[in-house]
Amino acid sequence: MTVQVKICGISTEAALDAAIGGGADYVGLVSYPKSPRHVEPPLAQRLAAHARSKRADIQVVALVVDADDRTLRTLNESVKPDIIQLHGSETPERVGVIAAMTGRAIWKAVSVSSRDGVVAAGAYLRPGCADLILFDAKPSDAAGALPGGNGLAFDWRMLDAWSRPFVLAGGLTPGNVAAAIELTGAPIVDVSSGVESAPGVKDPELIRRFLDAAKTAKQR
Repeated sequence: MTVQVKICGISTEAALDAAIGGGADYVGLVSYPKSPRHVEPPLAQRLAAHARSKRADIQVVALVVDADDRTLRTLNESVKPDIIQLHGSETPERVGVIAAMTGRAIWKAVSVSSRDGVVAAGAYLRPGCADLILFDAKPSDAAGALPGGNGLAFDWRMLDAWSRPFVLAGGLTPGNVAAAIELTGAPIVDVSSGVESAPGVKDPELIRRFLDAAKTAKQR
């Protein structure tokens, strides 16, 4: 089965067209003002509509970080995402509330630095909570560090402790994504900074190279 790919942090039609044309399965729109990839709801709505006009099967993912109910309702009603990705410190209880309120599929991002952290992520997969776990690298302790999109990788071997479907993120690039897929067996991979020429600036050529590498990678 071919690996599925999410290109996250899309903010322009050019980047969106490169992702869709290259065969991306998911495109991510970031709603987090501290991120260089942040897009306001009106732009997110336009990008989502553009994506769907290009390919009916594309899945639009709205990424939020500890968002309040008002923000979530605005995104849910305007963008109508297929998936909401929670990339903050949301508890399983909060994830359940968001799932019920929005009616969308939920991906919960979990930053890990140990096998224990991988195993603990299972708490989010109880009924009515998250649909899928996205494993990312734990951000640095530096002031202003973002919860994701930092270009940091983690020891992929830790995922041997996980036996369910998942999304692999964190430090992936066109040069290492095939090795990551082969080692982890990830069914879905997620990239943001690894296909940028500068923070928040997507490079269409890097997007195409990443998609080619991921779609032709060997799976264990």
